[in-house]
Amino acid sequence: MNTMYVTMAQILRSHLINVSMISNRMKMLPYLGVIRNRMMSTHKSKKKMREYYRQLNLDEGCSADDVRESFRKLAKQYHPDGGSSTADSATFIRIEEAYRKVLSHVLEQTNAQQNKVGEAEEEDKFKYKTPQHRHYLSFEGIGFGTPSQREKQYRQFRADRATEQVMEYQKQKLQSQYFVDSLIVKDVRQSKEQKITQAIERLVEDLIQESMAKGDFDNLSGKGKPLKKFSGCSYIDPMTHNLNRILIDNGYQPEWILMQKEIKDTIDQLREAILVSRKKLGNPMTPTEQKQWSQVCEQFQENIRKLNKRINDFNLIVPLLTSQKVHFDAQKEIARAQEVYESLIKTEEVTDKNPDNTDQGEGEKTPEVKTSFFNWMNVWKFIKI
Repeated sequence: MNTMYVTMAQILRSHLINVSMISNRMKMLPYLGVIRNRMMSTHKSKKKMREYYRQLNLDEGCSADDVRESFRKLAKQYHPDGGSSTADSATFIRIEEAYRKVLSHVLEQTNAQQNKVGEAEEEDKFKYKTPQHRHYLSFEGIGFGTPSQREKQYRQFRADRATEQVMEYQKQKLQSQYFVDSLIVKDVRQSKEQKITQAIERLVEDLIQESMAKGDFDNLSGKGKPLKKFSGCSYIDPMTHNLNRILIDNGYQPEWILMQKEIKDTIDQLREAILVSRKKLGNPMTPTEQKQWSQVCEQFQENIRKLNKRINDFNLIVPLLTSQKVHFDAQKEIARAQEVYESLIKTEEVTDKNPDNTDQGEGEKTPEVKTSFFNWMNVWKFIKI
């Protein structure tokens, strides 16, 4: 009994498999028909194109000039208005149709070949003539693909990074408001203290530079004497010691020190020159003198622009961040020169109203003379600043 059931099950399974295969084949019939029709149409088109080439007495692979030349010869033979003995309108229509089809086919093949050659040349250009790692030096090494694709990816990366920075700032702001005693807030406080310390150090450095400009360090002991040879310092290696000794013995100064002195001397000369030019003009100025003053101011602005370029070069090579300089403002310098000139005019007016008394002793000075002296000191400060 069991054997009979097993036999029947096997027979049913084989029938089911056959039915499923037949159904799958039935489903594939439409696709097979489409593929067969496409293959047949392709074969027919190729056969028709060969027939067009044969009508024009040409072979496949010819150029567009060959097609035109062949059509010109056949048109002379078969054109109804040509007057030849072989003229036939039906033949000429077939030849004209063949000419249009073949010419279009040849142009398509030529364009396809040119596109392939252009793509190959471009691929060779990027593949062989440039180092493979060179394009990763741009866009911070972000992205992959062509340069345009990598540029788009880099823009998206920058936008995401800016969003993250904004979110981080907002998070720190909320933490500082609601979590006063947290470790992150303490770190922020420490960073602020460090910034304050650095600001104080910069202020001290500025005061030292101001004192040097005033000449407070001119009378120090050791000025003009050679530096020590670092012979007593055990922390300098022999090579550095020898290099320092050679540089010192030959009077070498770093480039940024020489450039700093050049900038200082240049701005002093420019300030003095514009003040002298203003003194030569009247007060108030006539239209002619106003025109001359405008020319002087234009030249002064040009000189300030060149000086600011020199300051840019100085800031690139100076080793200390606190020693960097800011640009000079030409308009502020012109206004300062005008203020200095007005101060000089007031000083001269006071001196003219209160002349020196000749009957006083050499060791005594009137208050007016002292006032004039202090006014001149203030003017000199304006020039030196």
